Amino acid sequence: MMNEISQQRLILVSNRLPYQLQEKNNKVTLHQSDGGLVTALKSYFENGGEQSRVSEKIWLGSADFPERRWQKYLDQQHGETDFKVEPLFVDAKVYNRFYNGFCNATIWPLFHYFPSYVVYEEESFRAYEIVNQFFAEKLIEIYKEGDVIWIHDYQLFLLPQLIRGKIPDATIGFFLHIPFPSYEIFRLLHKDWKQKITQGMLGADLIGFHTHEYVQHFLKTVRMVLGVDHQYRSIETQNRSVRVDLFPLGVDYKKFSEQARSEKVLNWRSEIKESFGDRKMIFSVDRLDYTKGVTHRLIGFERFLHRHPEWHEKVVFVMVVVPSRQIISKYNERRKLIEEYVGRINGKYSSLQWQPLIYRYSHLAFDELSALYQCANVALITPLRDGMNLVAKEYIASRVNGDGVLILSELAGAASEMGEALLVNPMDEEELSTAIHEALTMSQEEQCLKVQLMQKRLIDYDVNHWVEDFLFQLADVKKQQELEGAKFLSKTLINNILQEYNSASSRHVFLDYDGTLVPLVRHPSMAHPSSDVLELLTRFSQCERTVLTIISGRDSRILNEWLGHLPLNLVAEHGAAVREIGHSWIFENDDGDNWKAAIRPTLELFTKRCPGSFVEEKNLTLTWHYRNVERDLGFIRSRELLDNLYHLIRNAHLHVIDGNKVIEVRIAGIDKGAAVKKILADQPTDFILAIGDDRTDEDMFRALSDKAVTIKVGSGHTQAKYSLHNQAEVIHFLNQLIQ
Repeated sequence: MMNEISQQRLILVSNRLPYQLQEKNNKVTLHQSDGGLVTALKSYFENGGEQSRVSEKIWLGSADFPERRWQKYLDQQHGETDFKVEPLFVDAKVYNRFYNGFCNATIWPLFHYFPSYVVYEEESFRAYEIVNQFFAEKLIEIYKEGDVIWIHDYQLFLLPQLIRGKIPDATIGFFLHIPFPSYEIFRLLHKDWKQKITQGMLGADLIGFHTHEYVQHFLKTVRMVLGVDHQYRSIETQNRSVRVDLFPLGVDYKKFSEQARSEKVLNWRSEIKESFGDRKMIFSVDRLDYTKGVTHRLIGFERFLHRHPEWHEKVVFVMVVVPSRQIISKYNERRKLIEEYVGRINGKYSSLQWQPLIYRYSHLAFDELSALYQCANVALITPLRDGMNLVAKEYIASRVNGDGVLILSELAGAASEMGEALLVNPMDEEELSTAIHEALTMSQEEQCLKVQLMQKRLIDYDVNHWVEDFLFQLADVKKQQELEGAKFLSKTLINNILQEYNSASSRHVFLDYDGTLVPLVRHPSMAHPSSDVLELLTRFSQCERTVLTIISGRDSRILNEWLGHLPLNLVAEHGAAVREIGHSWIFENDDGDNWKAAIRPTLELFTKRCPGSFVEEKNLTLTWHYRNVERDLGFIRSRELLDNLYHLIRNAHLHVIDGNKVIEVRIAGIDKGAAVKKILADQPTDFILAIGDDRTDEDMFRALSDKAVTIKVGSGHTQAKYSLHNQAEVIHFLNQLIQ
């Protein structure tokens, strides 16, 4: 297990290595690419981040150079690089099916909300599994105890769980650089693919996304696909908790602002300004991709020219499209379409002295890009979907004079941080036209105010903060897992509890019923207490200095029938009804059950759709049971029912509980935590013990966190201080208490 980040190796894993291997005059040299991720991490370490804590930095990824050349590179003498490079050489045919197949013909269009573009091929998914397995084998080969593994992006969704299966204690982070779609989009994947992708991601300890929206989409997807719920962005898996959070990727603000003042950039800037004269410049740069909204942008600009002839010959739109994925037919089709639009607009509006659109299909050098950012009065960044879009941030970071206007798609991840931009619907050409006019006529004062606010935000959470934030939280979640893993009661801990129990002058014991005192059964009516349990409770309730309370989700009638003859407290329906020793039942918040009429039809509808399920009605709760339903059907219907109920009770004073094969609706404000607090207020005690197995018991554990010995039955994340493996261990433990 991980103690601290200090003196640990950091292994970065991405689909492609951010390095190219070039051979010239029989000499092989390694060159770093300009990818955003490697630039971000290099900047972080160059600025002193984790220098004293990370002993070695390793980058693992597939190579786009031949293995022969790599071997030649190793045979030659070379100086140190920023990262130790570990290349993978994947069979070309398999890699093509993996990358151009499942990654970019299935995941990419679906996650960017282009379901009609999605290709469903089992052969491609099989290649996806093979390549992820290949990554896992290489990673396991180079792994050393204590290494921190940081896996990046959608090409490696399966990798975290593949590593977890072989190295259970590994420290694994995963970050997704593209959007995570809503469940309604994600569910379009084949069932097997959905499950493997979500299970694969949950192999990580920390899962990062760019925005709050993507986090929420993922959490719902996990609940709907795997039936695993969350609390405070923490997902409880079988043996550990996984944290999910947002980490909006920033830019190296210092690099862009300083580069904007360099002599080379200033020369470029002078040339561009001289070429354009007094005309205002609109600028955009995008990789060639159907998600970037380039054709919609062109139509919006055309609409602007049509509606505002006063701007003819006074504005020029410089649009740069960077080549990408040219092997995929849809990308070549997109290029032809863009060029047709450019030709039509220029043909329609050009004059001998003026061309409204300057189109360039090529890569841009960094100096030239920096100069264009400075010259552009308006940046027009309008993707149809984008995980983040760093171009928007780069533009603002480059505005050293403090002016300029950013028009930004509201569907880009960056929009959640850059509210001062002119946010637009990228598919609404009329809105685009209006925004362009507003940008060109915005006062200098307003421009500077907006840019200043955005620049401050970019400085406060730049790329260095992004890396540091992720690594810090990854270390923190591992520490939390260590604490949770140490919760199972050892013989020594049990002896300590027994000693504390025996030495107390007064004691109060709270016990859940189903899953704690008795095993879980197919139907609630079958869970009546055995003679052994009744004997145990009888002996327990007769112990001097001890008060025993059974606190259950059962209704008062059943508890009275099964346990009412014993001298103990009974709490029914998680606190809705209480019968203290020697008193009658008291029903809390009994404001009527009119709400049931609104909820019952939904539960009954799902009962009809799900053979084996049934509705149980209690005084203040309605419960839908699906323990007897075929596993897959019950799970699917339960997720659908939860989704329906969350919307149905949105403005009602009700609470939905997703329990163990049950879904319960009850009056809000009633829970086991509130019940134990009220009982203890009337019965102060020296020693408190509480045992339970369900999510409903977490309220009790939380309420008693600072004053009791709390024990959860089973594994998984819990608010309890300790854990026991199963219900049989509870009975054994209780018998030890009363020996």
